[in-house]
Amino acid sequence: MNKKIKQPGMTLIVKTITRLTVGLILLYGIYIVTHGHISPGGGFAGGVIIALSFIHLMLAFGKDLALRKLSEKLAAFFESFGAIMFLTIGLLGFIGGYFFFNFIFKGKPFNLFSAGIIPLCNIAICFKVGAGLFAVFVALILLKVPIKKE
Repeated sequence: MNKKIKQPGMTLIVKTITRLTVGLILLYGIYIVTHGHISPGGGFAGGVIIALSFIHLMLAFGKDLALRKLSEKLAAFFESFGAIMFLTIGLLGFIGGYFFFNFIFKGKPFNLFSAGIIPLCNIAICFKVGAGLFAVFVALILLKVPIKKE
């Protein structure tokens, strides 16, 4: 008798597609964050996309693999780091005259490095939103209530 051992996660097809696409999803999220001041997007949208790449891993392979890639403690660190980074950017501007004062050279319009502190704010928001959304999903997975079959 050949018994199959049930592995966590979904089918082989879903796992294979996940292996092929999760890096591209992560890269697209990073692109959205870094180009948010030039095109539609930014820290919130990019953070959601980056969190969804880790959630995609969790859905396809199970919670253990996703938590090895990004643990709960690391997600809490990134969420806190994002909040502290955002507040620090605001306070550094306050030294220049008022809260969120642009203290970085603006550059030429429509170039990647042309927005002063906005890309830094986008990165901070990305950390906060991405790690927070992943933490919420982890909490939903870890606290799930088993369904009783009648």
